[in-house]
Amino acid sequence: MKVMVIGTGYVGLVQGVCLAELGNDVVCVDIVEEKIEKLSHGISPIFEPGIEELITKNLKAGRIKFTTDLIGNIKGNEIIFIAVGTPPDEDGRADLKYVMAAAKEIGQNLSHYQIIVNKSTVPIGTGELVRKTIKKYYGGKFDVVSNPEFLREGSAIEDWMEPDRVVLGDSNGHEAANTVAKLYEVLGSPILITNLETAEMIKYASNSYLATQISFINSVANICEKVGANAVEVSKGMKLDKRIGQKAFLNPGLGYGGSCFPKDVEALIQIAHDNKVDFKLLEEVEAINHLQRQRFVAKIENYFGNLAGKKIAIWGVAFKPKTDDIRMAPSVAIIENLINLGAEVVAFDPVAEENLKKLIPEVKFASKADEACKDADALAIITEWDEFKQIDLKKIKAKLNAPVIFDGRNIYSPAEMKRLGFQYYSIGR
Repeated sequence: MKVMVIGTGYVGLVQGVCLAELGNDVVCVDIVEEKIEKLSHGISPIFEPGIEELITKNLKAGRIKFTTDLIGNIKGNEIIFIAVGTPPDEDGRADLKYVMAAAKEIGQNLSHYQIIVNKSTVPIGTGELVRKTIKKYYGGKFDVVSNPEFLREGSAIEDWMEPDRVVLGDSNGHEAANTVAKLYEVLGSPILITNLETAEMIKYASNSYLATQISFINSVANICEKVGANAVEVSKGMKLDKRIGQKAFLNPGLGYGGSCFPKDVEALIQIAHDNKVDFKLLEEVEAINHLQRQRFVAKIENYFGNLAGKKIAIWGVAFKPKTDDIRMAPSVAIIENLINLGAEVVAFDPVAEENLKKLIPEVKFASKADEACKDADALAIITEWDEFKQIDLKKIKAKLNAPVIFDGRNIYSPAEMKRLGFQYYSIGR
């Protein structure tokens, strides 16, 4: 099929590249000229394993092109995906100005039947808003479909190519959704077709439920620390229950971050408020998540009594491994709190250094993990990069002023750390 994707951020770029990889003729549009210039030369604006290889491959094959010309490319495509950003506004609601601007431009330039697909994460009712906006400018026939994304940063290509499910919402029968479904049939995954509102809710409900699992196990971990239980073993025991499952988000740690969970939880809370629905459960999920970072800093502060003048090494600032994304990352709140308490912070992250420097310029960075530990009074592990799990801990012990580690991701065995002579503080153990 001939497909247009509006927006070359995380969602739009992965969507466009993967559709091209399946053999479709794809044009990706963005208003940022510098981004389009780089993409046209195979350079990705986001860090995502495998994406630059796919961009280069499909550019050479002529299946994808990148442009700033939206108007000149609308007419030649059967399906138009809106994949622009929906950042949270001040009260947590998704800001739809970019979605509505795209809808307006589409409406002003449609000349024949096309299917417009909302790929951006949007509140319930946005599909209908898009339809009304386009209809205001175009009197002909068109359809609007909702197609929420379920990508994990760091494994987005795999998630797109091997999805758990494809969700399509269509409020005008199922004809348009069935057409869009043809793009995904080759993947062999379940395809669920609903109305627009249900598809939009599935996205928010899914991410909010996963976030709830994370806050639940972190609350359990806090109890485990008080009573002498091991939260990691508790999680293993829970996952053996088939009703819970091995892939449940029940790993004790520093809570969720990134561009999806925090934004979607906030947005669903606001949707509940707007519709006068009491959703205290989700409000508490959010509160627990924020508190988890504060508890981690409190552990470090309680150990020293006073953090003024203490040097703390930080391993990992991205919100998760295999990405350079620091949006709502636990590291941001933790580092800011440590600095406010008078500590000196020296950090290391394999790819996210530049992004954190823009946000907290006073943070010093080391070029290697072990260098961050030189003359540090303690090491705090924030992101569970694989290289941290395989590092020579005896070498790290020699670099530190004292063998003290605060592990926010439980990447080491407490018994092994004790054998090596570390004072080791993890989550829920």
